[in-house]
Amino acid sequence: MIDVKEHINEVQRSVGTRVLEAGEARVMTISRVYDTDQEDLWDVVTNPERIPRWFLPVSGELREGGKYQFEGNAGGTITECERPRRVAATWEFNGGISWVEVRFSPEGDGARFELEHVALVDEEHWEQYGPGAVGLGWEGALWGLANHLATPDAPLTPEAAMEWAMSEEGKTFMRLSSDAWIEADIASGTDPERARRQGDNTLKAYLGE
Repeated sequence: MIDVKEHINEVQRSVGTRVLEAGEARVMTISRVYDTDQEDLWDVVTNPERIPRWFLPVSGELREGGKYQFEGNAGGTITECERPRRVAATWEFNGGISWVEVRFSPEGDGARFELEHVALVDEEHWEQYGPGAVGLGWEGALWGLANHLATPDAPLTPEAAMEWAMSEEGKTFMRLSSDAWIEADIASGTDPERARRQGDNTLKAYLGE
């Protein structure tokens, strides 16, 4: 697997707000430049044969207007599909709905993967966990994508991913990711004490403590 600290440092994160018709929303954005091209990033995110190699098994119709479902996780409707630049979808899980958009662009000798997750504010949940509740979940996806692109012929099985997540290296990855989201939250204007409290709550939840 690739180096944890190096990967964490390569990832960019931001926290923002947006007003939707349904109310106030938070915007969590995470991105990284990968050593590949824009077309390959498009393929790795939209090809049902490649998606399980770095994220989760997926079913449904992966086209604009189609329904999709990630095994044991969210599903929804693909609302926009603009090859090879962007794909957008609803993100429906546990009775709630939010919105995800993934953008691809050439950058330097590689290509940037940028994911934006927009979620309506649930005051009680946000007060307890902050942006890391969403951010840490996507950290794992970008980590899986980095490993897939580095070793495409060695897919990471769910069993191996779970074993790694429970290892000391996996826990270090989660702690460093949590720290990075706390800093992004503070940079957005959140009181540092509050951001650290929320980040600690999120980390404990992800580590099962």
